[in-house]
Amino acid sequence: MEVLKVDDVLKTYGKKESQFMALSGINLSVKKGESLAIVGKSGSGKSTLMHIMALLDKPDNGHIFVNGKDVRDMKAKDLNILRNEKFGFVFQQFFMNPRETVLENVQLPLKIAGIGRSERKKLAMKALEAVDLVDKAKNKATALSGGQKQRVCIARAIVNNPEIIFADEPTGNLDSKTGDKVEKLLFKLKEEKGITLIIVTHDMELANKCDRQIVIRDGQIVMRDGQIVNKEGKVA
Repeated sequence: MEVLKVDDVLKTYGKKESQFMALSGINLSVKKGESLAIVGKSGSGKSTLMHIMALLDKPDNGHIFVNGKDVRDMKAKDLNILRNEKFGFVFQQFFMNPRETVLENVQLPLKIAGIGRSERKKLAMKALEAVDLVDKAKNKATALSGGQKQRVCIARAIVNNPEIIFADEPTGNLDSKTGDKVEKLLFKLKEEKGITLIIVTHDMELANKCDRQIVIRDGQIVMRDGQIVNKEGKVA
């Protein structure tokens, strides 16, 4: 079953002489429960593609389908609800509020969704249990190591029981040992909860741990699962 489909997506930035084509004719489908790596060098378009797939940005042309529904037909309010209820996000930069506790940071998606205080706490503690950080619930975010902060971000990503987790360079700010632990945690959660995992990375070692890989160069998919793709988007 397809949970996400990208159909002939085009994205440009800038105007006239300074216009830059970030994505050109991207076609991609993602099945429920699989892990997909989007690989490419800096400036290749991989993060732009993830932002569009995650409905954080809009394409200039083309369609994004979530569970078979074209998101262009949805109102802004409904898109916000979809993002908050169906998607979880893990970024290279932790984006945590340093003035709040770990528990308060994890509860944020639930607070946005309007869930009551007692239920928020219950679900957030369950998410922290999944990443083995229950003992840090009352700590301020500033008191954590890099690896602990990323685990808190993963707890925040899974607290609303999402269908899809988008992870943009999730181990980019971590040393190799800590990064390996975070990778294992993401794949463990994928297997246990049936979450679809989409990872943006320049690290082929991490990419090869995913079920599928695509390589992007200059805004186009040039390789799918080890096979070269021509300009028409077909396997050569």
